[in-house]
Amino acid sequence: MSPRIVPFRGDTDAVLRRLEEVREAGDIPLIGDSRWSSTRWDAVRALAADATPPVGAAWASVTSGTSGTPRILLRSEESWAASFPTITEVLGDAATVVLPAPPVSSLTLFSLAHARSGLGPRPVFDPESIREAEAFHGTPQGLQLMLDAEAIPSVRTALVGGSHLDPRLRARAEERGIRVITYYGAAELSFVALDRGDGLRAFPGVELEVRAGVLWVRSPFTALGYVGAAGPLRRDGDWITVGDLATLDHGVLRLRGRADGAIQTASATVIPEEVEAGLRRIPGVRDAVVFGYPAGNIGSLVAAMVETESAPGDPGEVLTLDALRDAASDRLAPTQRPRLWFAGSLPRTAAGKPARAEIVRRVLAGEVDRVPH
Repeated sequence: MSPRIVPFRGDTDAVLRRLEEVREAGDIPLIGDSRWSSTRWDAVRALAADATPPVGAAWASVTSGTSGTPRILLRSEESWAASFPTITEVLGDAATVVLPAPPVSSLTLFSLAHARSGLGPRPVFDPESIREAEAFHGTPQGLQLMLDAEAIPSVRTALVGGSHLDPRLRARAEERGIRVITYYGAAELSFVALDRGDGLRAFPGVELEVRAGVLWVRSPFTALGYVGAAGPLRRDGDWITVGDLATLDHGVLRLRGRADGAIQTASATVIPEEVEAGLRRIPGVRDAVVFGYPAGNIGSLVAAMVETESAPGDPGEVLTLDALRDAASDRLAPTQRPRLWFAGSLPRTAAGKPARAEIVRRVLAGEVDRVPH
């Protein structure tokens, strides 16, 4: 009998038990998020029920585009197993790894597969055991929360991916004796590049090529494809891309954002990630998401939602509209400067990444406050 996709969700302990049962039965586990609405969960389960997985499919995860429409991404056992030796070396002799994101996150799911192989450290979720964990794998948001809570005193290596790592957060972790290694990857591509302190360079076994500003990779780690809506993954023979814009200079990779997220405003094209990098350098700004706000004939206005810095229990200094505009004018080109500013806590995915589609929805629905004058 061909393997089937088996969707399930629940608390972490129940999910881990069910994952083992499904894998032992030769089927493909698909972990859901308990925070999803019943409508979204029903849509995912319907996709799984109708799917005919390709030969070799062993793992599944749920992704979604800017519209929020779910799709299921399938990958083989080998596509992750081929990267296990490098990640084992990166994590050193750590016996345990703390995983702050729930198992629905592809970052965490990778680490569960790594542990099942016998090569990876034992995953730790239990709050009572986290303090003894020797390694960390998660997003910058997860690392920040754990440093804030002083929850990981025994961690000596942090593998950080998923989104931009603020240099201030890196320095803070390193001051605690934590060796920080960042990486760039995507759910469809898995690991693409590692930064061990000398810039992002091709992950062992991966070839990089930039064509007309778009990053293409040739790699043994790529996924098999989607179930459901089409996604950003495109193939050209052995090469594959998800449309990320990049430059490659003497082997060092610099990401510029996703081509399909570019903002067309008047006669200019603005890359949100480049603007976000400038906004994060403004004192008092913890994180920012930039997007296009519909504006009729000129296309879109550049808009930003910022999350401000504050210590636990301290609301911090309130950033005014004038202060943000002045700071942006010092850091950004005129076409890049946001015309509309919003403020609040950024909604995030299960892995801790800013939930861009949900942020845009909330702004357009009038559910987010403007930055005060």
